[in-house]
Amino acid sequence: MATGTLTISLDAVVQNWRALDAMSQSGVQTAAVIKADGYGLGSDRVAKSLANAGAKTFFVATAQEGAKVRQALGPGLEIMVFGGHMRGDTDIINDLHLTPLLNSVEQLTRHFEALPSAPFGIQLDSGMNRLGMEPGEWAAVRDVALGQGPALVMSHLACADEPDHPMNDFQCDVFLEMTAGVQAPLSLAATGGTLLGPKFHFDMVRPGIGLYGGLPFADATPTVHLSLPIIQVRDVLEGEAVGYGNAYIAKSARRVATVSAGYADGLIRAIGNDAKVYAGDTVCPVIGRVSMDLITVDITDLSGTPDALDILCPHQTVDDLADSAGTIGYEILTSLGHRYERRYA
Repeated sequence: MATGTLTISLDAVVQNWRALDAMSQSGVQTAAVIKADGYGLGSDRVAKSLANAGAKTFFVATAQEGAKVRQALGPGLEIMVFGGHMRGDTDIINDLHLTPLLNSVEQLTRHFEALPSAPFGIQLDSGMNRLGMEPGEWAAVRDVALGQGPALVMSHLACADEPDHPMNDFQCDVFLEMTAGVQAPLSLAATGGTLLGPKFHFDMVRPGIGLYGGLPFADATPTVHLSLPIIQVRDVLEGEAVGYGNAYIAKSARRVATVSAGYADGLIRAIGNDAKVYAGDTVCPVIGRVSMDLITVDITDLSGTPDALDILCPHQTVDDLADSAGTIGYEILTSLGHRYERRYA
């Protein structure tokens, strides 16, 4: 079969959630961020597994993402929408009992006029300048918003993956100032903030990337294994080129395998000559350019020819592969394509 096999461990996702949950004090709820289709792993399956483990609140980016999660979970559990109440979302928010996190006076007005009795949360901007109400905006609508009883008041840390960054304490102080006297549950920490300790936990933590085995949760259990089938093997002579643009020139005779995957499958072109794949414990370097459907690999050091090579495995995490491309594990995970045969363990 000329397609890669992506094995996803839902048990590992649950294990990571439980590990992050154990870092919080009693009374702090550990939610789960499952936006971007559960960081590429399937939000429906991830949500059901985490719900069975005890998660009660889930975060998605858009109302449309929330629809898939609600279908998987059924009624009862809370699904919060980071993007808030956008124009055109009223029916889906109402019908599927989603909780939008209102980011602006405009969204607050839209929600209160269209769905005056429906639940909502508030997102505050504590310094990241991305989403949420700034202090002046919040001051203008605070009494009205709190009078309607928000389900959550939250903000988001910009530099939580750098524990010593002064921005962390700055944002925490701003958030404390903006929420002084607020009786609603408060939340500031995603994965990085959870790792920063109790000062940042408030009433709820919202881990995302850490659930899926990525940094900054260095102790996370890997959740994915990606194996790529070998389509063809050839002998390349000294001085011969491999791939587009003659990007690789053999300095000696080599055996080269062509595997079935490429940038259309989320193995982004930038991994180029720096990436590695594995045959068991043996490293095999990627050579030449990654193309849309194919990657070429030097297998000269192997005694035989395996059926497939592993690019995500115990020897190479999503963050290791991301380093080859000058990017982050988030991009590798969320880019994993749908041509793979997906297996859930």
